[in-house]
Amino acid sequence: MNKLYKTKLGEYYIGDSIKNIKGAFGKKFKGKVQLILTSPPFPLNSKKKYGNKQGEEYKKWFAELSPLFADLLAPNGSIIIELGNAWEPGRPVQSLLHLESLLAFVGSKDADLRLCQEFICYNPSRLPSPAQWVTVNRIRTVDSYTHVWWMSKSDFPKADNTKILRPYSQSMKRLLKKKKYNSGKRPSEHVIGEKSFLSDNGGSIMHNLLEFEQIDPERDLRLPQNIMSFANTSSNDYFLKACRQKEIKPHPARMSSQLASFFIEFLTDKNDLVFDPFAGSNTTGYCAERLNRKWVSIDISDEYSEQAKIRLQDPELKTTKLKLLN
Repeated sequence: MNKLYKTKLGEYYIGDSIKNIKGAFGKKFKGKVQLILTSPPFPLNSKKKYGNKQGEEYKKWFAELSPLFADLLAPNGSIIIELGNAWEPGRPVQSLLHLESLLAFVGSKDADLRLCQEFICYNPSRLPSPAQWVTVNRIRTVDSYTHVWWMSKSDFPKADNTKILRPYSQSMKRLLKKKKYNSGKRPSEHVIGEKSFLSDNGGSIMHNLLEFEQIDPERDLRLPQNIMSFANTSSNDYFLKACRQKEIKPHPARMSSQLASFFIEFLTDKNDLVFDPFAGSNTTGYCAERLNRKWVSIDISDEYSEQAKIRLQDPELKTTKLKLLN
């Protein structure tokens, strides 16, 4: 591999991540990675510039990642994979390929993984797709979310949902102030105790529907504090501004910085190691740097690795010094 740059916390490499995980890189980091956080090429039915396999070739390739990733994980480490939907070529029918690929990945006997939880990342800004069936024939709705899958080698990987509490709703704040609500048995047959909701825990537990943009404009967007700091800067994104100034076309499948920061906060502690084997413009490394985690990122594309330099020059990273090695 060719090391492109490094910071005090992380390193970015250019190279084939799979070949290198099978070699010296894999030996160096075996059992040391707390979180593998990545958005691999999706199983699309058309070739994209950033590279993606198709059909059975994709399924085989994706399943072979499983034992490689598992070997890198710390005993209580986690794997987070964002995986989009796919559609059958020329048909208004969703492909099962992404689900089959996931099952093959989790079910690998050589990896011994378990599925901890599924998340849905909703993006109301996504363009209508697949366009033929949504905007031309108008027989399907907008495909507006991606699946995010959390896996581990342990039933109890490191995780702490108190680090990702979201602010209480206005109604909950009023309830805590009044110290009174309707207790008793509900139609669902759940029994709500007289003091069940009177403890102020500093916020409410996050849902597994990740809403980083508002579904309902009349309702407050309630994000955990650290994730909100990423949301507040997204409309004034340094990376996109710098790309426009340099006349660079940004990576077309960038991971959301809010998504990356959410899982880094949830599943790691400061100085834990976060790894992204398909880093692209390096959203994962950027978020890990902001949250004081160690990180390693790899991407095979020289073009996108150049964009990754821009990310780590963001003024938000006030104490980060980027050392370019090439």
